Amino acid sequence: MPQVMEFKLPDLGEGLTEAEIVRWLVAVGDVVAIDQPVVEVETAKAMVEVPCPYGGVVTARFGEEGTELPVGAPLITVAVGASSLPEVPAAPAAESDGGGNVPRPLIGYGEDHSRPARRRRVRPVTAAVSAPVVVAPVAPAVPAGPVPVISPLVRKLAKDGGVDLRALKGSGPEGLILRADVEAALAVLRAPEPAPVAPVATAAAPAVAAQGERIPLKGVRGAVAEKLSRSRREIPDATCWVDADATELMAARAAMNAVGGPKISVLALLARICTAALAKYPELNSTVDLAAKEIVRLPSVHLGFAAQTERGLVVPVVRDAQHRNPESLSAEFARLTELARSGKLTPSDLTGGTFTLNNYGVFGVDGSTPIINHPEAAMLGVGRIIDKPWVHEGQLAVRKVVQLSLTFDHRVCDGGTAGGFLRHVADCVESPAVLLRSL
Repeated sequence: MPQVMEFKLPDLGEGLTEAEIVRWLVAVGDVVAIDQPVVEVETAKAMVEVPCPYGGVVTARFGEEGTELPVGAPLITVAVGASSLPEVPAAPAAESDGGGNVPRPLIGYGEDHSRPARRRRVRPVTAAVSAPVVVAPVAPAVPAGPVPVISPLVRKLAKDGGVDLRALKGSGPEGLILRADVEAALAVLRAPEPAPVAPVATAAAPAVAAQGERIPLKGVRGAVAEKLSRSRREIPDATCWVDADATELMAARAAMNAVGGPKISVLALLARICTAALAKYPELNSTVDLAAKEIVRLPSVHLGFAAQTERGLVVPVVRDAQHRNPESLSAEFARLTELARSGKLTPSDLTGGTFTLNNYGVFGVDGSTPIINHPEAAMLGVGRIIDKPWVHEGQLAVRKVVQLSLTFDHRVCDGGTAGGFLRHVADCVESPAVLLRSL
């Protein structure tokens, strides 16, 4: 007799308390192996494939794509020791388990009629209801009643957009309301109204409020919003900046890359300069412990760098950057950037930074006032390197100039320390030999 095991959303670490289902990798009726990934979820840190510790047949899934689940909520149930599921009568089209978990592909939301029949073999509906942990359903868009819609996502889409499901005529079987029906209604609501012929006041006419696009602050965007807001609330920051002649630095990079071997990036050279400057000014590689009322100077430089991806801004962290040479830094930046763009960074890749380097010059801008990546104490911003008129050796010349901006926590140091750090970085940019002397 197979034993049905319930697999719950595990603790993904780093204090994460919930995750959003992005894509199911298995369906009801599929046979899974031990430690096989069954679902792809998005946390506030990264995209993660979650493996199941049980092997057997999937008997139920909890939550549809787009649903946010708390840690500890059930994900799937697996019949351990079974290789297939017995046939059971299909539930009526409008039935669900009452908790937002529909035990078959949702009509109107990605149902694939070409799948084999075994994917439609399900446990009795009552089995899903009796699960020890039930995810709270999304509140319906209308009061309970005979509304022909079974998908909780369709209900949520209607609720968020202000669509009255009772006023819709579904295009699905037996009038079932599909996602396409709700999206069509939303398109009508969001269509711009024609300008009136004359400004005639019609107090009795129903007022239709203009609805702008609403983007949920969740996932990566929500995490960024919370971290930046916390930084502004807690950190008394200040910014100083300086222009530097980067001509010699760019020439040194060209010479290094001319000898063959892995290419050295500008970001890697700037990172190496930062680690040398932090060794000289360790106050900026620290954090503030408010509970203990102490400044904690950190022994290692875990260097974060800002990376823009399709999912938003992320800050991967290069561990122990102070021990890496430019070649090693270039390789690690490239590796983490590729993981960021493919959405495969782990939570540990995105946490634990002690200082951040932000190269916003790639966006074609010269300067900025960076917001500190809480709970760090400073961030160095680098603008674009561009040809500009510059006085060099007493003569006006065209040189490659970059603006450097340092935002720092004024609790950990005064302006003299911050200015000394930034000046040392600028001196190394202008004359890379200064960096050699400081090593």
